[in-house]
Amino acid sequence: MHMNNRYPEGKGDIEGTGSNGEELQMADDARQPLSRVVPISSSHLTPYRVVIILRLIILGFFLQYRATHPVKDAYPLWLTSVICEIWFALSWLLDQFPKWYPINRETYLDRLALRYDRDGEPSQLSPVDVFVSTVDPLKEPPLITANTVLSILAVDYPVDKVACYVSDDGSAMLTFEALSETAEFARKWVPFCKKHSIEPRAPEFYFAQKIDYLKDKIKPSFVKERRAMKREYEEFKVRINALVAKAQKMPEEGWTMQDGTPWPGNNPRDHPGMIQVFLGHSGGLDTDGNELPRLIYVSREKRPGFQHHKKAGAMNALIRVSAVLTNGAYLLNVDCDHYFNNSKALKEAMCFMMDPAYGRKTCYVQFPQRFDGIDLHDRYANRNIVFFDINLKGLDGIQGPVYVGTGCCFNRQALYGYDPVLTEADLEPNIIVKSCCGSRKKGKSGNKKYIDKKRAAKRTESTIPIFNMEDIEEGVEGYEEERSLLMSQKRLEKRFGQSPVFIAATFMEQGGIPPSTNPATLLKEAIHVISCGYEDKTEWGKEIGWIYGSVTEDILTGFKMHARGWISIYCMPPRPAFKGSAPINLSDRLNQVLRWALGSIEILLSRHCPIWYGYKGRLRLLERLAYINTIVYPLTSIPLLAYCMLPAFCLLTGKFIIPEISNFASMWFILLFVSIFATGILELRWSGVSIEDWWRNEQFWVIGGTSAHLFAVFQGLLKVLAGIDTNFTVTSKASDDDGEFAELYVFKWTSLLIPPTTVLIINLVGIVAGVSYAINSGYQSWGPLFGKLFFAIWVIAHLYPFLKGLVGRQNRTPTIVIVWSILLASIFSLLWVRIDPFTSEATKAAANGQCGINC
Repeated sequence: MHMNNRYPEGKGDIEGTGSNGEELQMADDARQPLSRVVPISSSHLTPYRVVIILRLIILGFFLQYRATHPVKDAYPLWLTSVICEIWFALSWLLDQFPKWYPINRETYLDRLALRYDRDGEPSQLSPVDVFVSTVDPLKEPPLITANTVLSILAVDYPVDKVACYVSDDGSAMLTFEALSETAEFARKWVPFCKKHSIEPRAPEFYFAQKIDYLKDKIKPSFVKERRAMKREYEEFKVRINALVAKAQKMPEEGWTMQDGTPWPGNNPRDHPGMIQVFLGHSGGLDTDGNELPRLIYVSREKRPGFQHHKKAGAMNALIRVSAVLTNGAYLLNVDCDHYFNNSKALKEAMCFMMDPAYGRKTCYVQFPQRFDGIDLHDRYANRNIVFFDINLKGLDGIQGPVYVGTGCCFNRQALYGYDPVLTEADLEPNIIVKSCCGSRKKGKSGNKKYIDKKRAAKRTESTIPIFNMEDIEEGVEGYEEERSLLMSQKRLEKRFGQSPVFIAATFMEQGGIPPSTNPATLLKEAIHVISCGYEDKTEWGKEIGWIYGSVTEDILTGFKMHARGWISIYCMPPRPAFKGSAPINLSDRLNQVLRWALGSIEILLSRHCPIWYGYKGRLRLLERLAYINTIVYPLTSIPLLAYCMLPAFCLLTGKFIIPEISNFASMWFILLFVSIFATGILELRWSGVSIEDWWRNEQFWVIGGTSAHLFAVFQGLLKVLAGIDTNFTVTSKASDDDGEFAELYVFKWTSLLIPPTTVLIINLVGIVAGVSYAINSGYQSWGPLFGKLFFAIWVIAHLYPFLKGLVGRQNRTPTIVIVWSILLASIFSLLWVRIDPFTSEATKAAANGQCGINC
């Protein structure tokens, strides 16, 4: 399916076919697909699916048994437990079935080069604009942002096709000055990276590697140049540190720039739009005399009384600025702490975006998030391995992964709210089977491309640029045509805002800007599109760009694209494409999880809720289930909290949630446990996730569920129903101070810690009470006790990392010692009271008031 019209190079058909076999072979290679789906072997998947179906059947029988066998003397406890179990069953279904069809993918970078990037010819790769977003340089250290920017500027991609935009939403002069220093340092750093092809291309992380850096290096000058570069980087670091130190206290009159003029962004809530272009065509060359990618600093205008929409608003401003200045056909966005760990990441994404079969219907390529600086045991499941290596691989087999907010390469056309170009195969009636198995097989190459009518309509009837107002005034061909052009111009302005230059850019599917444009007018236009009122009465944030209405704008943005029928793709190169830093201590981690959960609740209570939104679109059934799961999971916290309290109540009251059971009934309990365990093991088998990561994820599900998710439910309800906004803090991106993982033991008290602490204490008290009761009542009471004890210890095992977090640093007292000492102390003291060795039998009898006849 070779489409010369869209893919300019069309070099498949090499002239002089008879010349030699080698060229023919190359021509053939250039026609090959740029990626392939690697199915997971059926020996792994078939047992997995069989076990899921079995578990579903067992669950049905189990719930039927539980519902029909109430416990007469503990009715409230029994009822609570059954309601919780039914909810857990539903949430398991939502989580499990989107993993029915997991796949892996691999890319062919050599074929991409053959088709679009041959040596000695001008590169035909599409231009890409990379966005970096930052807000507060005191919470997100400028050095981290600088490393991210350097890794982007040194990326392995034609320099004239890359532009890096840094959005500074806090209008901080510190960020601006640090970026200016970074641009200077990039002149030395970029040629060094490209000459010696080093990885990763973020200097901080390159020099910190604990590996043999001479491996595969053959240029004799390398050692000397590396030593010199390390010194240059250390000097650069000191300059950045000096800027940070200077920025700690703002002078009363505000900051002034080097030329003595006041910094325009002194008031972060009230300042003009600012754009500064570093490097690029006119920005000077690197030390080897080569051009560098463009680096553009952007801080959008902010005025009191305007709604700015936080990160989503900043990203939309970047979409418009970049369309006016460079107009890359694709956009890639990263957080300021996510550097390029793999310099070929852009090419990996292009293997999908520029593939004739996939390109026109792919809205984004999502890369997994990987992290540096997390303790070996990943105590608070910071890596989110289960989500990135199991859930997203599962979604990739349906309609693609959800957008996770960073490390994602977008098709501009999808962000402009257009519909995808689908083949007839994609437009088959959306029957359940297809939507379940997520068949993504391409139609036979004979199928003509079916251009979606809606897209054509939205694109307006004519494809000629319709903004040439002079032509219109000349009266092109009669009044009617002039009127329809004016109408479509009006319609586009209502959609995209009043910028003819930006509207013209949206029509250039290949990206790039018209050669005739004057840079000065472009900058003026760029300032215009980041002004406060630009989005008023347009579709920005409603249908176009990053969608507003939730603190987790990422889920919403991806959801709207999938609902229009776009597919997304999950790309996991062997060398991780991006690496970031994660909040490592308990309080920061819980705050981060709280923010995500709050975003989910906001979506749940909005018109974009996946439960009822978008049934006219082309969202596949299992993809919809996955989205529903993404937004209802915080609600599970309420039954979870109740369920974690049950064992303690059972131990304290001596009642139990299950009646005396027969052997037949106990079989369902055993089978359920076995099936839960089996699904877990088989999932780990096909995904390659370790059992430790899986267990950490289970533990954090309980810790997050009893704390952050619970708070999010109430905060979300307050925010949406009562309009009371509770603030959320930016998670501090860790920078290491005293020793590795010092951050892990920092203990910051937040109210989030109260519910899990309560659950822990109540269960510990329950265990003590239960054991002492059994000791008091003789051996016949141990039997019923074990069920309750198992249940309570199961809860404590899940909360164990939380307990460690509460107790703090390792080199103080080991947690387990404290826990056991409390437990044993309690049990021994109760035993002491029971045995009471120092009193004679007579005194005891008297004390007990058990008098005989001769009292």
